[in-house]
Amino acid sequence: MALKDIINNDLRDAMRAHEDIRRDTLRLLVTAIRNAEIPPELRMADPTPQGAMNAPQRIELTDEDVLNVVRKEVKQRRDSMEAYTKANRPDLASREEAELGVLLTYLPPQMSAEDIEAVARQVIERVGAKGPADKGRVMPVIMSELRGKADGAQINAAVTKLLGAMV
Repeated sequence: MALKDIINNDLRDAMRAHEDIRRDTLRLLVTAIRNAEIPPELRMADPTPQGAMNAPQRIELTDEDVLNVVRKEVKQRRDSMEAYTKANRPDLASREEAELGVLLTYLPPQMSAEDIEAVARQVIERVGAKGPADKGRVMPVIMSELRGKADGAQINAAVTKLLGAMV
């Protein structure tokens, strides 16, 4: 079963069970997925009924495309949690945290910090990085290897730590 279908089924289940946060989070996710299905040329199309008739159809997202939408929503929740925490709004931060928990169930398990560091060491050695100035050479390689397996902020922190220790 496609991930998009699983999310839609989970939304129905959350509605039946009256799970408000889960229902609202999944509604926002389904909307984000539907928006991602709109091709760029349709976004710029003529909004009149004649323009809508001539517009191309929606594109079908693969599971990887849907995972990218989920990752984007996860990042948005994390950023919002940080902003609400800084603004001393624990009530809103806790809501974002609850939504984040719902969204994380659709992502594959993330790598541990130790595993990220091990991969970073291998990439640094392979690229031949000598210090912090070589971070621009290391990051694209490691990001392509760990895409979807680890959070970009954690990868960045591990690379920064390892390159900083080389000085």
